[in-house]
Amino acid sequence: MATTWLVFESLQGYRTRWLRADVIAGLTVWAVLVPEALAYASIAGVPPVVGLYAAVPSLVLYALAGSSRHLVVGPMSATAALSAAIITPLAGADAGRYVALSAALAIATGVIGLIAGLIRLGFVASFISEPVLKGFIVGLALTIIIGQVPKLLGIDKSGEDFFEQVWGVITGLGSTDWRTLLVGVLSLAVVLGLKRWLPLVPGSLLAVLGGIVAVAVFGLDEKGVAIVGHIDAGLPPIGIPGGVGFRDFVDLLGPAVGVLLIGFAEGLGAAKTYAAKAGYEVDPNRELLGLGAANFGAGFTSGMVVNGSLSKTAVNGSAGAKTQVSGLVVAALTVVTLLFLTGLFEKLPEATLAGVVIAAVIELVDVRSLRRLYGVWTERLGSIYGVAARADFAAALAAMFGVLMFGTLPGLLIGIGISMLLLLYRASQPHVVPLVKSDSVWVDAEQNPDLPGRADLLVVRAESGLFFANADHVRHRIEQLCTDRTRLVVLDAETSPTIDVSAATMLTELRDALARRQIDLRVARSIGQFGDELGTAETGKHPLPVYPTVGAAVADLPENTETPNDDR
Repeated sequence: MATTWLVFESLQGYRTRWLRADVIAGLTVWAVLVPEALAYASIAGVPPVVGLYAAVPSLVLYALAGSSRHLVVGPMSATAALSAAIITPLAGADAGRYVALSAALAIATGVIGLIAGLIRLGFVASFISEPVLKGFIVGLALTIIIGQVPKLLGIDKSGEDFFEQVWGVITGLGSTDWRTLLVGVLSLAVVLGLKRWLPLVPGSLLAVLGGIVAVAVFGLDEKGVAIVGHIDAGLPPIGIPGGVGFRDFVDLLGPAVGVLLIGFAEGLGAAKTYAAKAGYEVDPNRELLGLGAANFGAGFTSGMVVNGSLSKTAVNGSAGAKTQVSGLVVAALTVVTLLFLTGLFEKLPEATLAGVVIAAVIELVDVRSLRRLYGVWTERLGSIYGVAARADFAAALAAMFGVLMFGTLPGLLIGIGISMLLLLYRASQPHVVPLVKSDSVWVDAEQNPDLPGRADLLVVRAESGLFFANADHVRHRIEQLCTDRTRLVVLDAETSPTIDVSAATMLTELRDALARRQIDLRVARSIGQFGDELGTAETGKHPLPVYPTVGAAVADLPENTETPNDDR
């Protein structure tokens, strides 16, 4: 898809009747973003208010440069954890340097994202297949959910990967605080119930306000219910973080690539999910630009790394957002929060926040799609490719369990790796099928066992381009199909659009090997690049005969009564 360089692209053709939905969605996302930003800043190891510093510019700059109408950009758990892992060994025990390097990492990530978008590296997204992205999203959603469950129960979080956290929840059930559980379950029920029966009502916003009121009225914070706590007020300092030199930025460029890849994958997955629901497309190059601009702005305002948020995008979409006006509303409300409302969110129960987040991402655990991928299988595919017949399902599971077991970046890379390996395996094992004639058409003999053939003639097709990885397999299969009575083999190249030097050499060697068995080899119906490449790549003294049709290739076969000439 061609990249257009419009600013505020999602606002093109804006209709005033959308404003109410965008404002409501913005209010709802704001109610979730503020406490989440505070929490994710803590994960990154910086003061909670740094999350709010990062949110404002990232929302505005993504709306300016990105292509999604629904994506919400801000601090997120995966990139926050990755930021902490990168900065901790560099900053040591110096808290001030830690904060400065965290902002510098965001700037470095932004610069790389902007460059990648400008030179159109969005094609990298093509290597992340839809099944891999689906498995990645499911795994990420499950990770987010299990990370919120301890807050819902009022127990301590334990473990790093998904399964360790599940075990920590199971073993900690006896320590559940009933008041915290009640607040969390009621908040979750409010959001889910309103989403189902009164979808126009902003359930997340009502749950947040209800939680704050409950704490104020019943003094729940004094009875063991955890709340967000103190938040510094005021706007952030703007500029390059102090104490960070050129050498520091150079050292951060490598790690920033990993941060960008994670942010790009999660943001693109969320953006594509809601673009598909709303019937529009997102541009990967614009997404890189948007993510780069958002991170650069976040770092320049003393913030931290940001990326497209799966959970907040889910809240935004479910609240009825139409365009990035909702994101601009969130940015404006976050500025107001920094100036005047930090005290309000200090009383927000963490259990309410957990309920809102879980309700937002639970719909992204798309078991139905995984079942659909599993169902893409037939006995014929199974007989041809074996376990690789369900390549898309296997790639989705690999990405999902990779995220659950090893983390976000390793999980994504595992999914991509498995997807590519299965693709290469299937390409290296193409289906080589004998053909028989039905009227004037050559058809699959295995699918038409009642059609008669000739014992002295073998017409085959390889359902793939021919190249070095599958050349030996194709040769072995053709030799296997030949019998003592075979006198002519015709390779129908209509389903093989390409050939490389290795495969051309293989055909020449196959011709010589078959000749020793008194069998002739011919090629028919070469299309596309096949004929050109075969003619220039052959290494034998005598070129392989190439015929325009299968009928022409077999026309001089003695006693050719069963296979008359045709015009194909």
